[in-house]
Order: sequence, then structure tokens, then C-alpha cells
Amino acid sequence: MPIRKVLVVDDSKTELMYLTDLLQKNGMVVKTAEGADEAFRRLAEDKPDLIIMDVVMPGQNGFQLTRAINRTPEYEQIPIIICTSKNLETDRVWGMRQGAKDYVTKPVDADELMGKIKALG
Repeated sequence: MPIRKVLVVDDSKTELMYLTDLLQKNGMVVKTAEGADEAFRRLAEDKPDLIIMDVVMPGQNGFQLTRAINRTPEYEQIPIIICTSKNLETDRVWGMRQGAKDYVTKPVDADELMGKIKALG
């Protein structure tokens, strides 16, 4: 199933703008959330085909939110790509253990991210 609807969760407006622009140029419909509560509201409104998740956010971090989404039956099938400045192998392994399908580091390489999205679609 091709990925058409994407939810981007990041507390940085700059990252949200960059990722939204990139994904829209590639034909996707993008919704954004700046934290866990807003992310769950967006999920309830319209289930996306993919979630791109930052890690470092106020309140619930991206690892915790990924785990929470994966433990919610109506959302557990939505793939999550973690997109973060945390570039240690231990962070990547931990993110995958929380249920993420893939992991990219910032600054985001557009070709790398689109390749990972296409691989999921």
C-alpha cells in the first residue's frame, strides 16, 4: 500500500516546515503535531499511513510516544520512522525496540528519508 498520508511529530517548527515541504513535493498529504497529546488527537481525526517521529520533545519523548502508539490496537499497524538528532547506535536500537520500523538522523537527507518511506509503502 503506497504511503499517502503522513503525520509528522516534532516540536521544532523548522523541522515541521522542512519535512512537510519535502513530503508534499513527493505527493503526500501531511499533518503535523508538536507533542504527544496533539499527535493522539491527529491520529483520532484521520489515521495516517506513516508517522515520522522526533525523539527530543517536551513532555512525552518520541521513544515513549512510539511505544504508546504501538500498544494502542487501532494504531499499532501504522509504521513509525524515528527522525532525530540522537545518532548513537544505542538510540537506534532502543527506538527499534519501541516499535519503530526505521530510524533517520538529523539533519535529514531527503533521498535517504524518501527511500525509507518507499521501502515501507
